[in-house]
Amino acid sequence: KTMVRFSGLCVILAVAASTGSVGAFCPSARSTSWGSSTGSTALSAAKKETEGSKEFWHNAQQDLKSTVAAVALAGALWASPASLASQSSPTMDQSNGNPTVSMLSQMGSASAKEMASGSGARVNKDPESLLRYGLPIKNKEVRKFQIVIEDIKNDIGSKRKAAALDGVKKARNMLQKDQKAMSASCVDGSECDKVMASMKDGLDPLETALKASQDAFTGSEQERDALDQAYKSQVGLAKQLTTLEEQMVPPGYETPVPDDYSDLPRLKARATVEMIVKRPGDEPFNVQGTNFPEVKMTMIIDGYGSPITGGNFVDLVRRGFYDNMKIQRSDGFVVQTGDPDGEADGFVGKPNKSVGGGKHGERLIPLEIFIKGDKQPIYETSIEDEGRGGEATILPFSSYGAMGWARDEYEANSGSSQFFWLLFDSDLTPAGKNVLDGRYPCFGYVVEGSDFLGAIQEGDVITSAKVTAGLDGLVQPK
Repeated sequence: KTMVRFSGLCVILAVAASTGSVGAFCPSARSTSWGSSTGSTALSAAKKETEGSKEFWHNAQQDLKSTVAAVALAGALWASPASLASQSSPTMDQSNGNPTVSMLSQMGSASAKEMASGSGARVNKDPESLLRYGLPIKNKEVRKFQIVIEDIKNDIGSKRKAAALDGVKKARNMLQKDQKAMSASCVDGSECDKVMASMKDGLDPLETALKASQDAFTGSEQERDALDQAYKSQVGLAKQLTTLEEQMVPPGYETPVPDDYSDLPRLKARATVEMIVKRPGDEPFNVQGTNFPEVKMTMIIDGYGSPITGGNFVDLVRRGFYDNMKIQRSDGFVVQTGDPDGEADGFVGKPNKSVGGGKHGERLIPLEIFIKGDKQPIYETSIEDEGRGGEATILPFSSYGAMGWARDEYEANSGSSQFFWLLFDSDLTPAGKNVLDGRYPCFGYVVEGSDFLGAIQEGDVITSAKVTAGLDGLVQPK
């Protein structure tokens, strides 16, 4: 049966290259020299050594250790998490805390995640923020406003109260100064004016809650309650921001799709899917010490960035294809399903005229990748094969619960109905520099209930999958 797979050595080296610690050895990578952590090349470092500098060997040693760490992390992503979980914790070089060569035989999946999270890079892991950035809009003022609103959330989470209050002040000034410029891009300017007026009002309780948190003792219940209230206020503002930006999508906008795929389902905009998962025997799901009788998740499926992939998924949900289907993989890295009983590896249906059908009659869809800056997705090829390795995609695999379409490792057009939720979110995998972006299409995110994904096990059953919004955007084959 087809499962999502990851290329071997090239993937490992690609991840290592993304850390800046090793040059590229894959066709997609563009670096041609092995640079040190300070940015100097091996040639310039050798010159320093000739001149008597001791820095060369020190930098070379650090490069080797960083490279080993990156390769070990990539190996943790590529290898079977089940086998990794049984291995012991890594040893560390006590002189400076860097991972050493001994980690190669000891790296576990949990340790890999800790290493990744400690890299210091800032990665956008907020699915709703990523969806906003994925909208086909060009209003510069609203993008600047979005940054301010989203930074307030980060400041609240880090207890940077003064910074959050400064963000409230900036947001209020921007709504006053840039309202006309933002309304000018809206389909219905008066509707956007109402949304922005409501956001102005929503800034007041946010400011009040933040000031209350400042007045409370650090660590007190009063501080926690005030910050909780501030967080709720920010969430409300973020949802209104989404409504505002959705109003800026040009009327009738559709992502261009080649005529070769006109006989496949296509999603014009976005759809909402709700899914319920239960455990056989009605056993509960334990999430952080609390038992739940079932898993409920809400997903946003993106037809702007993945019209064919998203349309295929929504069509299968509409047909009831995933109802009563078991989870077929849950290994700490992904949760995967979509493989029906019987010989077929996917949904059996009319084959596409360009891609063709599977050996057991599966309806196959082309690999679909939308790169930032392009006007439409590329099809039947990966970013690597296009010689554009490292470029970012419209929707990246940088959020816990990102949804990807599974395919055979060496067959671009082998996807049919199997998909996965990504569980691994890491500061070492920013958009365009991880093992998934550009190799598999990301077609949506879990926006509610993603915390349940870690509790889902192989054999659990999807009892219900329904399209609750956006079904009118599904275009059926001609």
